[in-house]
Amino acid sequence: MMLLHSHCRFMKTPSRMSESTETLCCTGTCHGCASCEEPSHHYICDFGSYFCYDNPAALQTQVQRDMKVNTAQFMALYAWYSWPNVVLCFFGGFLIDRVFGIRLGTIIFSIFVCVGQVIFALGALLNTFWLMNMGRFIFGIGGESLAVAQNTYAVSWFKGKELNLVFGLQLSMARIGSTVNMNIMGWIYSKVRDLLGYTGPSTLGLTLMIGGVTCLFSLTCALILAYLDKRAEKLLCKEQGKTGEVIKLTDVKDFSLSLWLIFVICVCYYAAVFPFIGLGKVFFIEKFKFSSQEASAINSIVYIISAPMSPVFGLLVDKLGKNIIWVLCAVITTLASHIMLAFTFWNPWIAMCLLGVAYSLLACALWPMVAFVVPEHQLGTAYGFMQSIQNLGLAIIAIAAGMILDTRGYLFLEVFFSACVCLSLIAVVMLYFVNHLTGGDLNWSAKKREKLQKVAATEAEEQERLRHQNEDDLAKLRPKADDFSLRNKYLSKLGAQLPDNYSSYLSTMVHRSLLK
Repeated sequence: MMLLHSHCRFMKTPSRMSESTETLCCTGTCHGCASCEEPSHHYICDFGSYFCYDNPAALQTQVQRDMKVNTAQFMALYAWYSWPNVVLCFFGGFLIDRVFGIRLGTIIFSIFVCVGQVIFALGALLNTFWLMNMGRFIFGIGGESLAVAQNTYAVSWFKGKELNLVFGLQLSMARIGSTVNMNIMGWIYSKVRDLLGYTGPSTLGLTLMIGGVTCLFSLTCALILAYLDKRAEKLLCKEQGKTGEVIKLTDVKDFSLSLWLIFVICVCYYAAVFPFIGLGKVFFIEKFKFSSQEASAINSIVYIISAPMSPVFGLLVDKLGKNIIWVLCAVITTLASHIMLAFTFWNPWIAMCLLGVAYSLLACALWPMVAFVVPEHQLGTAYGFMQSIQNLGLAIIAIAAGMILDTRGYLFLEVFFSACVCLSLIAVVMLYFVNHLTGGDLNWSAKKREKLQKVAATEAEEQERLRHQNEDDLAKLRPKADDFSLRNKYLSKLGAQLPDNYSSYLSTMVHRSLLK
């Protein structure tokens, strides 16, 4: 879920792959080296986490029926995932850099994901809902930090333009995990039910346990990654990857109004996307009379579209600039989508496809804007704070959405989601005017930004040249040391008493009176 945010943050971090490593891999002269073996494993390291994150959404009807919980209690499963990440967003990178290291950190966070999913499934098997909540809490501890660790591996192994493709493939693999979950978990539940001959907590628990196999698969990939990275460190003198995060909570007081508006856009927009997907399957079954399989397919279309379109939109925004305009288009399209779903009976595939396109576009245009409004040394704090309040907003909105659905129904829920998008739209309009009045660069074209960056680089080079020239001029003015002065300095260091009329820093023997 936070993969694009991590993408933007880690693009700022230089690769630590040595030049010799890069040459070997690019020329194709390495056979079976760690640098060529690792990427295929690191792409799928996060697959299990994304697959299991939306297990509740894929099994909403089954969870509520078998565990006898209302919608508010069901949505608490998502809230419990988000609560630990309100805090961990600030410390995940620190733990990887300073405490565990990238290899051990990835393994530990993968273990948290596995243990959390197992406890989640055991809670269903034992018909104990509070245990399911605890499992989601533990799962959340590992899930977001595992995404940070995965991105650290990417930055450690790739550099420059390669990162665009790498992060695009990572995002695609994550969305494939979410899509497969949406479309296969219901089928697994039906097969387990046919095997046992009845429905109930046991059927649900076994289904979730089977889904947890993907987490074991991710843990296996983490172990293989650790082995390959350790091997590369020995063979290629490669340094362990680091996140590059510098988190200082005191930087929050220096955040600009533009940055706070970006935070508002982020929270209000995603509050109308992820909780809606969490409740979407039953919505399509009840309002549009879809079958369970059809509802799962349409509910996953947002992720399906996001997989190929996110890299495309990222390239488009990079080439054209105008980030605020793209965000505005995405928010308006999302609002239109929710209004269509709320007040019409048009084919919902239209609205959901629009939502998928808008979701992909906003992620590519919104997250990079943070880097335009804060200094580089505050990027870690800004992105950590943004992710933290996003998780806080998702946790609160998830519970609120469940309560609204229990008491008011789907129409009021869609109106609520539309209201969240309207708040995001207001924040985008305010950001446009604030940026315009303050002379900000958020809405510059790519050509203008590139031109000004070249001017700034030229000025920096000129200043550096002048600095070196001044140092050379000062060096020429300094007296040159000869054998006599070096001898006097040496004798002074030994403690020898020199005559008063000698000067240890002059090139010849002189009387001080003559200098006057």
